[in-house]
Amino acid sequence: MGLSTFACRQRIPAPLNLIVMRRHRSRRVSLDLRGLIGMRDIFRVPGGSKRDPAVDVWFTDGPIELQSIAQQWFVQMRQCGDDVRELMHDGCPVACVEDAPFGYVNSFKTHVNVGFFYGALLEDPAGLLEGSGKRMRHVKLNPGREFNAAVLSDLIDAAYLDIKMRLGADRTSRAM
Repeated sequence: MGLSTFACRQRIPAPLNLIVMRRHRSRRVSLDLRGLIGMRDIFRVPGGSKRDPAVDVWFTDGPIELQSIAQQWFVQMRQCGDDVRELMHDGCPVACVEDAPFGYVNSFKTHVNVGFFYGALLEDPAGLLEGSGKRMRHVKLNPGREFNAAVLSDLIDAAYLDIKMRLGADRTSRAM
C-alpha cells in the first residue's frame, strides 16, 4: 500500500491485486465564440413603453439628493431618441431601444450608478467607467463630488448609438 499512484491509476489491495484504469475526463473548455467575435446575442427585456409610470414612482423614493442625480441622467437617456423605451428591471429604471437595454440608473445609500449594458465595449478615455463584468459597466456618482458631466453625457450617447448598431447588425444577420 505504500506505492505511489498516478492520477489515472488506482492500486486495488490484495487479493485482487489489479490495476484499474480510470476513464480520462476531457479538459475541454467551452468557448463563447460569438462573444469573442462581436457578441451577437443581445440581452432583451420586453415590456418597455415610451413612459413607464413605475419609473416615475421610483424617482419619488429615497433621498432627494440621490434621486435628483439619478433622474437627471435618466432624463438624458430618455432624450436620446424617439425610439427610446423604458421600464423597471431588477428594481431600477432601464432605458431601451425596442426591447434592448442600453442604460440604467440605480440609487444606493451614498451614491448613484449610471450604468451601461455594453459598457465594457464603449470607449472611455477619461476612465469614468467602473466594473469588471463581461459586458456591463457603470459610473458612480457621489453628491458633492465633481466629475466630468460632458464625458458622462457622451457615454450615454455612445451607449444609445451602440445598441442601435447592434440591433441593426442583428437584423442583418437574421435576414441572411
